[in-house]
Amino acid sequence: MKFDFERRFIMALGLFLIAMSTLAEEGIFRNPLGPMTMDAFIATSARLAENPVVRGNFEQERVLNRLNRSLNSSGNFLVAADLGMLWETLQPFPSAMALGMDYIVQSRPGGQKTVLGAQGNETFISLAEVISSVFSGNTRRLLDNFEVYYSGSAADWEMGLIPKTQAIASFAVRIIMKGDAAIRSIIIYEQNSDTITYTLSNHSYPAEPTIHEKSFFTLP
Repeated sequence: MKFDFERRFIMALGLFLIAMSTLAEEGIFRNPLGPMTMDAFIATSARLAENPVVRGNFEQERVLNRLNRSLNSSGNFLVAADLGMLWETLQPFPSAMALGMDYIVQSRPGGQKTVLGAQGNETFISLAEVISSVFSGNTRRLLDNFEVYYSGSAADWEMGLIPKTQAIASFAVRIIMKGDAAIRSIIIYEQNSDTITYTLSNHSYPAEPTIHEKSFFTLP
């Protein structure tokens, strides 16, 4: 009996802490973008737009709430204004996904590539455009496609996005980003109640992508 009580108590405490964490994260949605925060939002966007090419490392955690488990991966990312976005996964299994302006290229070890056109993959391409918009400081695209929430300053900010378009809303209920001179984290809340968290680090700003990075965007 004592063991059962302790186990139930620990489970209840864990659920409480998760709920409190979620509420703290979602506090940004009490701060709709308005006259008091517009200048800081524009300054943040301008600061992010200073670097047309951004490279770094990522850690991804996908929480499958219905299964009470999580999946983790890590690797390198690249955002280039004239190419698109690249997620090169190194762990647990190597693979890469390059999201161009109207296509997706999936690469596997050995050089095998699969091209996915825009039709039928509008959600992923739209989401890539959104993240690219934040990296590049494209405020117009953000305001056209999302209800924007913002707090902080260009030196330390948090942004909440609620989709206006069906293509994105069919996948993401809301998105939370945090950063300073660079984006540090992205949390995507999916329609099915799962979450995807990207933690970004070791940002660098090369003049252009490497030949290796460009090769992922090359159509077979």
